[in-house]
Amino acid sequence: MTTRRRDFLKKAGLATAAVGASTLAAPYVKSQKPIRWRLQTYAGPALAEHVIKPSIDAFNKVANGEMVIELYTADQLVPTGELFRAMQRGTIDAVQSDDDSIAAPVDVSVFGAYFPFASRYSLDVPVLFHHYGLKEIWEEAYKEVEGVTWLGSGAWDPCNFATNKPIRSLEDLKGLRVFTFPTGGKFLTRFGVVPVTIPWEDVQVAIQTGEIDGIAWCGITEDYTVGWADVTKYYLTNNISGAWLGSYFANTERWNEVPEHLKTLFKLCMDSSHYYRLHWYWWGEAHYRTTGGKLELTSIPESEWNIIEEEAMKFWDEIAAQSPRNAKVVQILKNYRETMKKAGPPYRYG
Repeated sequence: MTTRRRDFLKKAGLATAAVGASTLAAPYVKSQKPIRWRLQTYAGPALAEHVIKPSIDAFNKVANGEMVIELYTADQLVPTGELFRAMQRGTIDAVQSDDDSIAAPVDVSVFGAYFPFASRYSLDVPVLFHHYGLKEIWEEAYKEVEGVTWLGSGAWDPCNFATNKPIRSLEDLKGLRVFTFPTGGKFLTRFGVVPVTIPWEDVQVAIQTGEIDGIAWCGITEDYTVGWADVTKYYLTNNISGAWLGSYFANTERWNEVPEHLKTLFKLCMDSSHYYRLHWYWWGEAHYRTTGGKLELTSIPESEWNIIEEEAMKFWDEIAAQSPRNAKVVQILKNYRETMKKAGPPYRYG
């Protein structure tokens, strides 16, 4: 009887150990702590409600406790210009912004945000990335940088001037102090614009105090959404670029810790955000021009505006000379531009 009891206890112990081992080997159980990320967007609170928050809320809901993403808005944790380095260090886990504004140390960063006249419409951006090879070029560029993984890009709104001084000719651009993006601002200096860099949250006050004359940061949808239409008087209908190019990035180590099914979920939520912005901006750019009521619309004659477009082509060639990869991107942009012109309406008019 004693022998039989010892055999029973030994077998029970082995069974308990086996159960414990199988429990430890499980990839995830509800009792485990969720993966936590801190993600900072380029957008202020009012704009973030549209450009990212719905998709992050959806991710947190569908992740079902396995992963939680805490969303922070422009400059809330880290100044926008320091976001890339902060992500490399692991101070934050992920970023939604453009390559240019976060000072990404890759040659293609100049094409982020508003590269002058690179696009005419928002659909141009995903077409260029998914059908003309820009996706593979961006992946190649970011593989050369340690600590950060580029996750994908999408399109935002066009870039127009909203100012307190009317713009009806190229002469009116001279001396304008404007809040804008790095590369876009560099290009606009050719026409006398003075680019000004300040924190996003300070823009509205800077316009009111006269520190800046206006903005070239967005289209009319954002002007109304974030309150800039309340402190400016005029909106120039000619735009510098038809769509902002933005991306999602993550700290590589933290991205690699995420299970494959949650990586897939995050990318699906990115796509959901891209889709929402396409129709929200397309609706808003027409809606606020026609029914907004706060901004007077002005235009530069097409004959004058063509001077800016021609200057942009010279600017493209200067950027192409910076690296073979940039030259490849510029050639793709030129090829795409010619294809759209040959295709005619509705791709290009005139």
